[in-house]
Amino acid sequence: MTISVPAASEAAGTLRYPAGSLVILTGLPGAGKTTLLRRLYALDGTESRPVVAGGVVVIDSAQSRLRWSTSLGWAPKPVRTAVVFTTHVWRIGRALRGGTAVIAHNRGCGSAVLHGFAWLARRSAVPFHLLLLDAPPADALAGQQARGRVVARRTFALHHRRWEALLGRVRAGRTSPATGAHVLDRPTADLLEGIHFDGPVPH
Repeated sequence: MTISVPAASEAAGTLRYPAGSLVILTGLPGAGKTTLLRRLYALDGTESRPVVAGGVVVIDSAQSRLRWSTSLGWAPKPVRTAVVFTTHVWRIGRALRGGTAVIAHNRGCGSAVLHGFAWLARRSAVPFHLLLLDAPPADALAGQQARGRVVARRTFALHHRRWEALLGRVRAGRTSPATGAHVLDRPTADLLEGIHFDGPVPH
């Protein structure tokens, strides 16, 4: 199942966005966002910096987490989380300032986070799109277990509430603060062959 409201054009397993766009790939923890980026952009999970692939900057929060994994091992988890998230957002902003299209993983889908990304896109005068990977909660939990990093039950419940609220808005046609949104379920995502940024920037 695919829902597009209005966002990328889609044909033959390919998504297309306007040149220079910021695309935030979001979904429940464990939904398969990192797996999708690794498959599409030939990442191997050892990257600690953003990767340029096909003229697009690919930014996964795992890159920032790996960047700080050795030097912040002593710090409490809330401190590590804050540093990793700050680094992740800073990298997205820097890539946008360089004039390159960006696709970035982000599990947070709260209003404040999305408005922050919208602000980064406006500052660089580029479109902001959401790509939502919709996986059932049970599948997301199984994904967490498979990767060996399970989110606390209360934290996952909070993510789930925010996710359902975002999906509800998108399915009702309300994509703000994003220019558009595209929803993929897991079977459709598994068939996705590429994401391209080759269209005109809308005015």
